[in-house]
Amino acid sequence: MKSAAIIGGGPAGLMAAEVLSENHVSVDVYDSMPSLGRKFLMAGKSGLNLTHSEPFEKFISRYGSRKEEVEKWLSKFTPDDLREWARGLGVETFVGTSGRVFPNEMKASPLLRAWLKRLNEAGVNVHLRHKWVGWNQDRSLKFETPGGIKNVTADAVILALGGGSWGRLGSSGEWVHWLEQAGVKVEALKPSNCGFDVAWSPFFREKFDGQPIKSVVLTFREFHQQGEFIVTKDGVEGSLIYSASAMMRDEILANGKAVMMLDLSPDKTETQLTERLSKPRGSRSMASHLEKTIGIKGVKAGLLREFVPKDDFTNMERLAFYIKNLPVPLIAARPLDEAISSAGGVMFESLDENLMLKNFPGVFCAGEMLDWEAPTGGYLITACMGSGRWAGNGAMKWLE
Repeated sequence: MKSAAIIGGGPAGLMAAEVLSENHVSVDVYDSMPSLGRKFLMAGKSGLNLTHSEPFEKFISRYGSRKEEVEKWLSKFTPDDLREWARGLGVETFVGTSGRVFPNEMKASPLLRAWLKRLNEAGVNVHLRHKWVGWNQDRSLKFETPGGIKNVTADAVILALGGGSWGRLGSSGEWVHWLEQAGVKVEALKPSNCGFDVAWSPFFREKFDGQPIKSVVLTFREFHQQGEFIVTKDGVEGSLIYSASAMMRDEILANGKAVMMLDLSPDKTETQLTERLSKPRGSRSMASHLEKTIGIKGVKAGLLREFVPKDDFTNMERLAFYIKNLPVPLIAARPLDEAISSAGGVMFESLDENLMLKNFPGVFCAGEMLDWEAPTGGYLITACMGSGRWAGNGAMKWLE
């Protein structure tokens, strides 16, 4: 019987294990953590967003410059296939108002339990607290375990070690060293779906830390989207920020800073704002006038005080302009370990069409450790699972 070692027990690794075990391969899954799928469970803490219901063409466009590579995986495991797969585990899904797809129970744990049960029944062996630390000279796999160093050989190996975010859940990015040492080209890991640092004044930081900013439009280059985000003591984070984070991160890396533009009043035109603000305010304070005439108060008013030049604050035309076009300078992306996911990873030039390492025959890579990224919204999990299936099928071809 042929054997396969899978390193990493997240969605990509478990999908590869499923494909191989279905094809009567002896499968061993190794993971450095005390239990499998920790990041998967964390992703589902506030509702497991499995995939998205939008048309396939639009779905695939979310992968940007890696659209072509990801499309290959997902043409064989579409978002609809993923929903059908979940149904096969007894997990029904529904489409939310935003088009995102969730399990009916919302949680990740019932799905993971059912999945692990099925893999166990298929004969997949799981080895926990086994940290991969590279290859021996004979190309056997080397693991640090509670019982000491363990060496493993297998006919095929699938690396599904995750990216570099949320290291405490297992995806520490330490594998980069071992692959680079073996001559594999790896694009440096960078934060993706991340927050950013902003140089708030001490007053703003103290007063508005943790406050949500709702119903604003964020514009950055061609990105233009309405949504909400949160002010933190360090800067900004949240769904709207994450959606534009790849472009803003790359701008900072290239030029040292990025400036996002905010429309704080999307439902009013600049002319309407000017007219309303130009009404006599009498003895009212400026804060009271902003709230009374255009409904801007609290953290939105605080943002205006942070970034509108003092002289323009009493010029109603200029103030209206800034309400529609408020520049917020971003200094740096938040650290990689805080990010939801990571960009960078094993470069596709180092892989063949089956995701096998060109200079390591029989060794395949899958999941977030590959050089692609995607926004939140179900795109990350779908592509991780799709790549796991693709690598599993690639390993089958190799074994045959």
